[in-house]
Amino acid sequence: MMNLPSPLVPNRTIQRIRDDSIAYTKVGSPTEKSLPLSDQPDLTSFRDEWPVLLECASPAFDTQRLAELARSVDWSRLLNLAEEHGVVGHLAARLPGLDEAVLPAEIRQAVVERHRTQLFSTLRIVAELFYLLKLFETRGIPVLVVKGPVLAIQAYGDPGIRNYGDLDFLVRQHDIRAATESLQAAGFQAAVPLSAIDAGKIPGQYLFKKTDTKLIVELHNDLTLRYFPRRLPLEGLFDRRILVRLDTQEVPTLALEDVLVYICVHGATHLWDRLSWIADVAAFVVRQTDIDWQASLVRAKEVGAERMLYMGLRLASDMLHMRVPGRITAAVEADKGAAELASRVRFWLTSGTSVSPTLFERAAFRLRMRGSRLAAPAYLLRLTLSPTEEDWGQGGPQAEHSVLDALRRPFRLARKYGRREKS
Repeated sequence: MMNLPSPLVPNRTIQRIRDDSIAYTKVGSPTEKSLPLSDQPDLTSFRDEWPVLLECASPAFDTQRLAELARSVDWSRLLNLAEEHGVVGHLAARLPGLDEAVLPAEIRQAVVERHRTQLFSTLRIVAELFYLLKLFETRGIPVLVVKGPVLAIQAYGDPGIRNYGDLDFLVRQHDIRAATESLQAAGFQAAVPLSAIDAGKIPGQYLFKKTDTKLIVELHNDLTLRYFPRRLPLEGLFDRRILVRLDTQEVPTLALEDVLVYICVHGATHLWDRLSWIADVAAFVVRQTDIDWQASLVRAKEVGAERMLYMGLRLASDMLHMRVPGRITAAVEADKGAAELASRVRFWLTSGTSVSPTLFERAAFRLRMRGSRLAAPAYLLRLTLSPTEEDWGQGGPQAEHSVLDALRRPFRLARKYGRREKS
């Protein structure tokens, strides 16, 4: 039986967030310092709740400070906000430190019930992960596990504190067909049929659903991960892979330096519109004290994601009081573009739930997050004209309409993101 720690985690099914405009424990050591905090926007929505949520998600959490902030909070609004941003587990982990005068008994009980359900969900997902790893091993398909329970262990030491309802694997393109056949034989329904794979069509991800468990599995590689500015060096990731102990098994995953770049690019891909992604960066950096920061910079430069890395570190520092290691502080501070983009993200996050960036704001953000003035337009153009499965035209996924699919894509994006309100 897996030994899970005690933080309370809610029963919440993760809604897959896809941003198609891209084409798509030690804190404060003497060698670290906080980055200068830019002016925060006026918190016109959730004014009392945001500070509590940020305190709970911070690796520099302080129980007394939380108790003071929580005295004026609307707990129903706070739980709604936490659910929207995927940090109910972070919130629940801090609640035992609050007395009944601050935390209503009914709220405490509600979180306990959610914890019980989420605990079983986590156990099922981890068990499914072990089964799939064995399945891939039997078929001779090398894979790397990214995000999900492995990141939860690396960042928090607890597979249950992060909200996740899917499993993500990196798989070489020449193994995709065999992996698809294996998953279908195991009861998963493939969103991308074998005919599309045989036709050479490249989706945004190879997605699989298991009806009886509602589990989602996604296969990624250097062809599907289009939001990396430069093509992902997949062979290098496999060569540098490490093993992370999850319960009684060793799980293959990315090296620490590659994980950090990966989660920063992922957050930037989605314009950091969930606080949980920023919390992951903060917790990972604080917990993983053996990160080779020079190697992280090299990995980020290799895929053209230096500004995305700096943006993730800046957000973790500004919003969650993570102390950036001195070995990289100068580089983060020197990138003024990253600071400006981080300020824009904070504005979007704290402006309420009814406003999201427009299509043009997304495009401008992506231009700037690429960093280079010469490479940025090419990056945005590639993302805008690289079709995914949602852009495949009539005639079935096996039809060869790549040019028409690419031309169709900008119009679909305009329809999807041409209005400001969130759907």
